[in-house]
Amino acid sequence: MSSNEQRRQAAKSKLERQLARREEQARKRRTVAVTTTIVVVIAAVVGVYFLTRTGAGDNSAASAPPSSTATSEQSNSEQISIPTELAPAPSRPEPLPNQVSCTYRSKGEPAKQVEPPEDGKVSSKGTVQATIEANVGTIPITLDRSLAPCTVNSFVHLAESGFYNDTPCHRLSTSGLQMLQCGDPAGKGTGGPGYQFDDETYSDIQYGRGYLAMANSGADTNGSQFFIVYGEAPLQSNYTVFGTVSKEGLQVVDEVARAGHDGSFSRAGGGKPNKKVTFEKVAVQS
Repeated sequence: MSSNEQRRQAAKSKLERQLARREEQARKRRTVAVTTTIVVVIAAVVGVYFLTRTGAGDNSAASAPPSSTATSEQSNSEQISIPTELAPAPSRPEPLPNQVSCTYRSKGEPAKQVEPPEDGKVSSKGTVQATIEANVGTIPITLDRSLAPCTVNSFVHLAESGFYNDTPCHRLSTSGLQMLQCGDPAGKGTGGPGYQFDDETYSDIQYGRGYLAMANSGADTNGSQFFIVYGEAPLQSNYTVFGTVSKEGLQVVDEVARAGHDGSFSRAGGGKPNKKVTFEKVAVQS
């Protein structure tokens, strides 16, 4: 082979190597670009996922506990499972003294003007019959002093003062925890009577259908808000039970539950009832 032919062959080989390197570099750049695009898309999807699940929820000053299945809560009118049997009547493992001392501490501005009950001793004996007259029907309730005398004293005081008149039930939960929460005249879950008092709980409370219990925002923060348990209630013993709801009253609550809610309490679980509930009057029988 002549020297000219050798030079041409060497130049050709060099050019082929350069082209091969350039093609390899271009392939790597394309791979990096595709990988980066995939990562960006995945990050965007993950961001949207969490943004849609971390919106504002219930910021109540007094709230019943969160539902354990808040994300699967019923948000419209669908079939739900509601027990028909009443839970066993609540009772303390050890009876209270015949009289107990109650203290009602000032706390914030009342949602509706009302004075706190007088501090002092109240009886822990007997029951009080009361009737919640609501736009959806009549809900008879029994308040039990042997369970929570200070709570019963406060509830009777608020009812007789007209505090609960024209007050909505602002939160319904239908899954995990089945309850209807009421007692804030403002209807937002943040209002109270302008005072608080201590818990009257005891160990191993088995909450169930028909129980009346106080909502709270922590230990010893009871006010005016309470909830009616109409079904499942796997709760810790942190909520003062102060009475029961009659079978007739529970049938009214059941109809509200079956109508569902709007899902607006995303963190706490549940939402505003689709079938609006307003207490027209709470009458206490003497």
